[in-house]
Amino acid sequence: MRFGMPWPGREVAREAEEAGAGAFCAGEFVDHDAYLTLAEIVANSERALAGPAIAYAFARTPYAHATALRQLHAQAPGRLFLGLGSAAFRINRDWLDVPADRPVDRIAETVGAVRAWLHAENGEKVHYSGEFYSLDADVRAPVLGRLDIPVLLAAFNTRMAATAGRVADGVIGHGLFTRSWWNDVVRPSVERGTATAGRTEPPLEHGWVITALDDSAPERAVADARRMIAFYLTVKTYDPFVAHHGWEGPVAQLRKAFRAGDTDAMAAAVTDEMLTAIAVCGTTADAKDLLAARAGSLPRDVGYFAPPSFLVSQRRRAAYARASLALIGELPTP
Repeated sequence: MRFGMPWPGREVAREAEEAGAGAFCAGEFVDHDAYLTLAEIVANSERALAGPAIAYAFARTPYAHATALRQLHAQAPGRLFLGLGSAAFRINRDWLDVPADRPVDRIAETVGAVRAWLHAENGEKVHYSGEFYSLDADVRAPVLGRLDIPVLLAAFNTRMAATAGRVADGVIGHGLFTRSWWNDVVRPSVERGTATAGRTEPPLEHGWVITALDDSAPERAVADARRMIAFYLTVKTYDPFVAHHGWEGPVAQLRKAFRAGDTDAMAAAVTDEMLTAIAVCGTTADAKDLLAARAGSLPRDVGYFAPPSFLVSQRRRAAYARASLALIGELPTP
C-alpha cells in the first residue's frame, strides 16, 4: 500500500515525497478545480502517482476529462490515474446544471466514453455509442495514440461499487469507510462487478482516511476529526452506512445540530465508537495504534491520509499533512 495525501501544496509535497509519499490526489469543490490542481501536482512532484480523487464526472464532457489527462500525460507519463465521482444530486442539479437522474448508469457510460478518447489511435475514428453519450470524431491531426490510464470510481454504496468493478479499473473509498464497510459491503460489491465483467485481475483500491495528528494539542486534532465526520454524515447518501453500524441516534443528533448551525454540538454527537472506527487522530502514538487495529481494512493500493477540511484553516491542514508523514512505514499490510 502506498501512502498518499490530498495535494498539500508545493512545500509540504516536497517533504512528503522525500519522506516516501507515493501518491497525491486532487479533490474538487467550489474553490478548487481537480485538473488545475492536477497540473500543479505534475509540475511539482517527480515520482508520485497523481490524479483526481475525485473529479466531478458530469461537470465536464468525456472529451474534456480525456484531453486534460492527455496533455498532462506528456509531463508525467506512467504516473496518472483518473478518479471520477458522480457528485451529490443537488450539486449536479443546482450547482452544475447537468442531468442528475440515474447517476450510476450515467457514470458507467462516462467511463466508456472517456476511454474511447484515451484509447484512440491516430488515423482511427473515436467512436462510442450509448444512451447518454454518442461520439463519432474523425481527428485527422496526428495527436492521439492509446493511453492506458487507470480509471477509478468513487463508490460508497453497493450499486456504485459493483459498477466500479464492472466498468472501471477500481474504486476510491470515502473517508467515512470503516473496517466493516470495506470488508463486508464495498469489496464484495466491487468483486461481484469484476466477476460480471469476466476480469481476473484484482481491482485497484484507493481510499481516503480522515487523519489529524498533533502531539502538542491532540484534543484539537480529535475535535477537528469529529467535525469532519459529522459534516460528512449530514448527507443522506450515507444512510445505508449509518444503518449498517447502528448509528442512527447520533446521526440524528448531529443533523439536528447542523440545521441549527451548532458545529460544536455536531462534533459532540460523534461517539467515541464512530471516531475510532473512521478516523486516525490524536497523538502520533494514538494514530499508529489505530492504523495497526485497521490492518486489512485500509485500501490495498493507495491510502490518502486526508486532513480534516471542515472549518480547518489551510495552515492547520498543512500542519496535519506534515504530522501524518510520521505514519509512513507504519502502514499495516492488508
